[in-house]
Amino acid sequence: MHEDARAFWVAAPGHGEIRSETLPVPSATDVVVRALYSGISRGTESLVFTGRVPQSEWTRMRAPFQTGEFPAPVKYGYASVGRVEQGPRDLRDRVVFVLHPHQTRYVVPASAVHVLPDEVPPARAILAANLETAINGIWDGRPHVGDRVAVIGAGTVGCLIAWLAARMTGCEVEVVDINPRRSTVAHTLGATFAKPDAASRSADVVFHASGSPSGLELALEVAGFEATIIEMSWFGDRTVALPLGREFHAKRLTIASSQVGSVATSQRSRWDSRRRMQLALRLLTDPSLDALITGEHEFDMLPRVMADLATSPGDALCERVRY
Repeated sequence: MHEDARAFWVAAPGHGEIRSETLPVPSATDVVVRALYSGISRGTESLVFTGRVPQSEWTRMRAPFQTGEFPAPVKYGYASVGRVEQGPRDLRDRVVFVLHPHQTRYVVPASAVHVLPDEVPPARAILAANLETAINGIWDGRPHVGDRVAVIGAGTVGCLIAWLAARMTGCEVEVVDINPRRSTVAHTLGATFAKPDAASRSADVVFHASGSPSGLELALEVAGFEATIIEMSWFGDRTVALPLGREFHAKRLTIASSQVGSVATSQRSRWDSRRRMQLALRLLTDPSLDALITGEHEFDMLPRVMADLATSPGDALCERVRY
């Protein structure tokens, strides 16, 4: 069954193109998926698109079904929703989420697909990978009932962390961002909003997701005594300088990284990545999360869309690709 498909490739740093693909013959344990939607993980994919993945991270940064090598040509992405056309009987015609690049049809092992709950619209399910990242961040930060939680950076992951934390009993969640138009999204998700110069102090837990060194510096300022700052941003090839001579030692602060590639230490003995993804999909029944999808584009427009997002993202959060 050699059938054609089309896929988005980063052909060279800053240049994308749509290429034809020949699908491999599926085995008895494979499925053939026809894409319905995919999501653009703007922060990471912009770094990939512009060729800013450090060589030291080329292996760790590989997506599950990536083809090619960094910096380019490479086929990258991890938020595809599609319908199973062929495969085991219990999966045929089911709508599934797959950690697959932007491609019209593809063949993957049946074990790689996650069936969507009936209550989750396929168009919203593109948020699953980002929500999985946010869940892992919450597990790493371990906010408690009644905590004051600061989320610096109102991108997709930051907003999802705020949404999760705001559902913990008694938690006061403040989203901090330089863009005042993010306030509407924050309020929709159950959090308050502040610009950096008005951010509250003495937070019990701080999640930094702005992707900016100045955001991490602000995290040091707003954190309370012996608070933990969870670093969710990935800076690619940039070096980050921090003022660790001011309140950092006096307040006995902790900066901890969080990365979705490994299940958080606090859950690892009982959870694996598949169980974590299934949790993310179950949580996507909340229609308020549609506020995070700020645009939709035809698949054929991806080369131009990715170039625009990498250079002038504007108010974009999660952008949806329609097939």
